[in-house]
Amino acid sequence: MSRNSSLFLELKKQDSVFFERGFNRCDLEYLEKTVADDLRFYHDKGGYQEKSVFIDNTKRNICSAGDRKPIRKVDEQSLTVYPLYNDGKLYGAIQSGIHYFYIREAGKADVWTNTARFTSVWILDGAVWKLRDVLSYDHQDPREDRGTAMIVEKMLEANHVPAMGLAIIEGGKVTTTKVYGTLDHKTKAPANTIFKVASLTKPVVAVTTLRLIQKGLLGLDEPLYKYWIDPDLKGDKRLMKLTPRIVLSHQTGFPNWRYLNDSKKLSFEFEPGTRHQYSGEGFEYLRRAIEAKLGRKIEELARDYLFEPAGMTDTHFWWDKSVDEDRYAKNFDSSGNIIPTATYYEANAAANLLTTVEDYSKFLTYVLDGAGLSEGLLNEMHKNQVSTGNSSYFGLGWEKLMNFSTGEYALLHTGRDPGVSTLAVIFPKSKNGYLIFLNGDNSMKVYEGMLSEHLYLGKELWSKK
Repeated sequence: MSRNSSLFLELKKQDSVFFERGFNRCDLEYLEKTVADDLRFYHDKGGYQEKSVFIDNTKRNICSAGDRKPIRKVDEQSLTVYPLYNDGKLYGAIQSGIHYFYIREAGKADVWTNTARFTSVWILDGAVWKLRDVLSYDHQDPREDRGTAMIVEKMLEANHVPAMGLAIIEGGKVTTTKVYGTLDHKTKAPANTIFKVASLTKPVVAVTTLRLIQKGLLGLDEPLYKYWIDPDLKGDKRLMKLTPRIVLSHQTGFPNWRYLNDSKKLSFEFEPGTRHQYSGEGFEYLRRAIEAKLGRKIEELARDYLFEPAGMTDTHFWWDKSVDEDRYAKNFDSSGNIIPTATYYEANAAANLLTTVEDYSKFLTYVLDGAGLSEGLLNEMHKNQVSTGNSSYFGLGWEKLMNFSTGEYALLHTGRDPGVSTLAVIFPKSKNGYLIFLNGDNSMKVYEGMLSEHLYLGKELWSKK
């Protein structure tokens, strides 16, 4: 929902007034009226509370704290609002975000004591908003994370990279999602910052394609010329060898992009299926063929066959109306100068995906969990389809690095555009993984610092790359 919509602004106001009056100033009469009688409050440290217990705990723990008063502040950039309708009529809204808790003592600076996430359900009682359901979770002592945050922020500043998104996956579960730094050297980057992720689009399209194959809508070795022939290739019999397998393993024989050729036309540089050559053109060729065969756009297919099963709700192929530009991590060159934001309104199967750390990490865990694929098709995704040299291969949609000291292998992909540097890596055996998004060109030292010093198996991964 747009941050300028009337509902978003109204719920932002309700949240602000509720915590300022009810929590920070202990207006218990207001609190009693604003909390619904059937309140359900879930706290990951304090347990479940109904209204009477919630009010009593607020009196005892918040409003009777003497000179050292707990107060709450919200990270406004993290706020999201989703309307609730019944028969077309608005009856409530879901609000979520991140907030910070401090101890306020007269004559002293506020002391930051706790950070947490919250999800609230507000219900309209006539014309009055009431708080009925609350989830308060992921409470963390900021002192435990501050050391890492300071290191990361210094690294970003030294390399003129404003923001870094980080996710850590352990045992198939996302255990950490963090966004450090700023959107534009000024505005603090919220937890749900939107990053452009360049070629990390390709694994999303690859898994969408495999899901279509799983559903019987496409064949892994089905010739694509039946559905699409690029005008530049008319009459070239080599196009009959192009299949989803050939495209997803980068064996098309195409250049990365046709505009890099002197002729600016698409052409084969070698026989398809004979060796590896990375190509964005190949993924775009596949997109056009799939769309022509199924009569649906890739963004619709990804939504139905990947995003919804994986629980991805904040990922976009283009700048549709649901993209909140206020959350976008603007892009910067190697000198720290801003690169003008280019908005685009059609999908590209090889680049330009817009997503968040949380959403893309859901994608990675979905892949680690099998992505809803049969054993045979999953094995094809992981298989060494073609060698790229030095114990490195390409599977279907993923580069594959072998021979880790733990007996692991890694599936990974990177993304690079002006002002964009991204990395996704998963280890199928242990079901661990990392995700790093950066919105600046000077990425190498940041990657080296993170992978060599802060992430398990990172140093070995960095040495292989």
